[in-house]
Amino acid sequence: ANSWLDTFILNRDKKTPEPFQDVSQGLKKLYRTKLFPLEDSYQFHDFHSPALEDADFDNKPMVLLVGQYSTGKTTFIRHLMEQDFPGMRIGPEPTTDSFIAVMHGDQDGMIPGNALVVDPKKPFRKLNAFGNAFLNRFTCAQMSNPVLESISIIDTPGILSGEKQRISRGYDFAAVLEWFAERVDRIILLFDAHKLDISDEFSEVIRALKNHEDKMRVVLNKADQINTQQLMRVYGALMWSLGKIINTPEVVRVYIGSFWAQPLLIPDNRKLFEAEEQDLFQDIQGLPKNAAIRKLNDLIKRARLAKVHAYIISSLKKEMPSVFGKENKKKELIANLGETYLKIEREHQISPGDFPKLKKMQELLAGHDFSKFSTMKPKLLEAVEDMLANDIARLMTLVRQEEAAMPSQAVHGGAFEGTMSGPFGHGYGEGAGEGIDELEWVVGRDKPSYDEIFYTLSPINGKVSGAAAKKELVKSKLPNTVLGKIWKLADVDKDGYLDDEEFALANHLIKVKLEGHELPGKLPEHLVPPSKRNGMGKLAE
Repeated sequence: ANSWLDTFILNRDKKTPEPFQDVSQGLKKLYRTKLFPLEDSYQFHDFHSPALEDADFDNKPMVLLVGQYSTGKTTFIRHLMEQDFPGMRIGPEPTTDSFIAVMHGDQDGMIPGNALVVDPKKPFRKLNAFGNAFLNRFTCAQMSNPVLESISIIDTPGILSGEKQRISRGYDFAAVLEWFAERVDRIILLFDAHKLDISDEFSEVIRALKNHEDKMRVVLNKADQINTQQLMRVYGALMWSLGKIINTPEVVRVYIGSFWAQPLLIPDNRKLFEAEEQDLFQDIQGLPKNAAIRKLNDLIKRARLAKVHAYIISSLKKEMPSVFGKENKKKELIANLGETYLKIEREHQISPGDFPKLKKMQELLAGHDFSKFSTMKPKLLEAVEDMLANDIARLMTLVRQEEAAMPSQAVHGGAFEGTMSGPFGHGYGEGAGEGIDELEWVVGRDKPSYDEIFYTLSPINGKVSGAAAKKELVKSKLPNTVLGKIWKLADVDKDGYLDDEEFALANHLIKVKLEGHELPGKLPEHLVPPSKRNGMGKLAE
């Protein structure tokens, strides 16, 4: 009877999960009802990160620019938007001495930091914890610009070398950057091809961004000021320097170029710069589409850390004496925190990578009263476990549905428009696009030499069989998968044979591939052999 009653009570308490209206609403609800109670109970916000607010889930994707002074951060923003923004200052000396959030607004203007942190619609309210020294150095530049309709950009003060400047900031620069890093979608580290030395403060900043390598991209700017040989050496030196600071087995993606709208000083590497800029622009353009998945990912990261934090705090509370010797026991527990980590790791099968940094945690614990810590509350942990196991999977489905419903969510306007189409679009008139604007069939230029080979293959009724063509085409040494695609593109009338024009086209596509270009998914109109052009519509039908 008891087991029947238990089952009844269990089923009665198991509510059917409410459907989420959208991803943003779902994330807010999960955070407020399941994760926040755990964070609040174990003082998570004092140790790691302030509580999240609705604006953190609703805001547009943000891009954070970080770099030493005069590496071109502000110029990079101007280049993206093709417009000056309020409060912008550019120069070879350290000019940007503030954090500037460049955001969309109907009217151009500046909002000072103290006003920004009381605006519930902006995701900056928790920055008031860094005090007036920081808020006096924080502003929002609002302007009407199409790029800012999809993303916001954070410009940061140039990182300085030397101890004096660092002390005179008056606020914890690395901690502020870490706060932003948790909330942005992309972190771009800018380096100047002439200034590769990574100062102590820059090293500290990069280490502060350690848990956000997935958001990090590196830009080697002003690369047009050096020749190819120097560029290779500079690139190698940069990778070596980064490898010493970013301790990951994967290599960080580095984009090389000159990110401003001025003529290239040394144009030798123009094609490389164009390709790199295109790749970086595509990466930034994809941010709005991936914003929901990024917020979901960040919530999972936060939940894992909150769980580990709860285990640490409750474990320390359990070890504390009830009356005497509290202070001595506290010192002992802080000194042996590494052992507590190992114990929790074994007991709860938690990966070592989920634990907060030992040294930082020891420093923070020293300022807390252990007797005020909470004991283990299984219900709070179960709620977070349930969120990670079930609710996140439901939200994931919703993310995919939202992405499918809004396929054209890409950043547009500014510099992004210049590379979209027309003769200055990336790769225009190259590879399979060669001859796109010409009246003559581009393959016709080399057709006489291809014809010579064609007639050695003993064509019957003006056509060669697949077997005969294969003997010739395999001489290119391209893999069969590629040659198979070339055959499909070249056999325009799909009769399983190649006539002289189709054979010439196959050889032209081989040349395109051997020159390092990609093959088209379907044959562009300008490559269709002249004799087949009228019949293409019928063939497609």
